[in-house]
Amino acid sequence: MNQQTVKNPETPFAETPQLNDRDILNDALSTEKYLCSSYETAMHEASHDALYQLIFSQLRDTSKQQRSFYDLLFTHGWYVLTPTTSQEIQQAVQQFQGYKQQLQ
Repeated sequence: MNQQTVKNPETPFAETPQLNDRDILNDALSTEKYLCSSYETAMHEASHDALYQLIFSQLRDTSKQQRSFYDLLFTHGWYVLTPTTSQEIQQAVQQFQGYKQQLQ
């Protein structure tokens, strides 16, 4: 597995039992991700078009907020990305092609 990471320099934060900025942003990001997932489920199960549109609007706004929290965490070096290799991508493609063939 590729051990390189993509990250910005980390902004220092107080490591105390109290919540710090990093903890609060991580909690907010997790909450927004959960809300997006819940809105998506509700949207697909909505039986009335007006309700579907309302939930879709909430999903769009929540998704934008989730991205803002992610951007803040990444900017401060508190969210690290690990790039994948071409080989790992090819393995995933082959795995899902196998799943597809099983379903046909």
